[in-house]
Amino acid sequence: MCISDVTVQNHVGLHARPAMFFIQKANEFKSSVWVEFEQRRVSAKSLLGVLSLGIHGGKNIRIIADGPDEEEALDSLSKLVQSGFSD
Repeated sequence: MCISDVTVQNHVGLHARPAMFFIQKANEFKSSVWVEFEQRRVSAKSLLGVLSLGIHGGKNIRIIADGPDEEEALDSLSKLVQSGFSD
């Protein structure tokens, strides 16, 4: 299991379009991936779950990955969040 704490860089946070980018990226991996925010944990592969967290820009989140490609998943998702969801 791998864990990374990252700060959401874009001003809208993980809402709508950024959440979709995040979920699409999470679904590229075989590992189970979760997002934690304010003591709540949801699957990073669930749009409703991620949106239900209400994550705003500037907030810290924890990304957790567990599985065969956990390190790659964690690295990729952390970089996406840190980039502000830009390519």
